[in-house]
Amino acid sequence: MLELKEVYKAPTEEAALLNLDILENNWANKYSLVIRSWKNNQNNISTFFKYPQEIETVIYTTNAVVTVHRQFRKVTKNRALFPNVDALKKMLYLAYRDLSKKWTLPIQNWTLILSNFSDYFKERFDEY
Repeated sequence: MLELKEVYKAPTEEAALLNLDILENNWANKYSLVIRSWKNNQNNISTFFKYPQEIETVIYTTNAVVTVHRQFRKVTKNRALFPNVDALKKMLYLAYRDLSKKWTLPIQNWTLILSNFSDYFKERFDEY
């Protein structure tokens, strides 16, 4: 559903709301729950658009919980049955170990992002 991507990747709140209307016109019958959720949480979502693109990118790309869950589903989806709980724990541990190796990669444009963070959250950076 490309229209949903256009909503959360919009550069401004106004563009996001316009894209949400387009999404609703095209997909309201099939995805009414998703559209209703976006509309009901519009106030929370609008906060997101006050930050520059660099900070938005970090917010989107650092959702570690979602990444871990996706990896766990990926390694367990082909197995319908585990012989015991320990077998499942071992598989999840190995998946986590492999996944955690990727977390050492640096975030692109970190200097620029850090500068933006220091502008928006001055009180947190005063200590440093």
